[in-house]
Amino acid sequence: MGEKDPLGEKMRLKERADEDRYFAECDRELIARLKQAQEAEHEKMIRELTRGRCPQCGERLHQRPIQGEPIDECPSCRGIWLTQAKVEAVSHRGGDPWLRSFLEGLGRLVEHPRDKQ
Repeated sequence: MGEKDPLGEKMRLKERADEDRYFAECDRELIARLKQAQEAEHEKMIRELTRGRCPQCGERLHQRPIQGEPIDECPSCRGIWLTQAKVEAVSHRGGDPWLRSFLEGLGRLVEHPRDKQ
């Protein structure tokens, strides 16, 4: 009765190896999903921390009106940050013809990558 079943033992080893591979693949997928979620959370945190800050020097932006339209200005480097909507709003208000012409030219020059799709 001390006979071993070599074929049965090989089958059990193969089943165990298949099971180990299955769980290893599940673990790799889970780790990849967790890493992706962590990167997304990190990106979100960076966006929240940098929102409302000057892209040039990092100071908190302040609003001041130009032709009645509030724009974002950096108190440190004096940079002015305008969205496309702000450029259009300020350029259509009238006022200084040079400023209007300049802003309208900016509006035509700036092409956003999403506009090309």
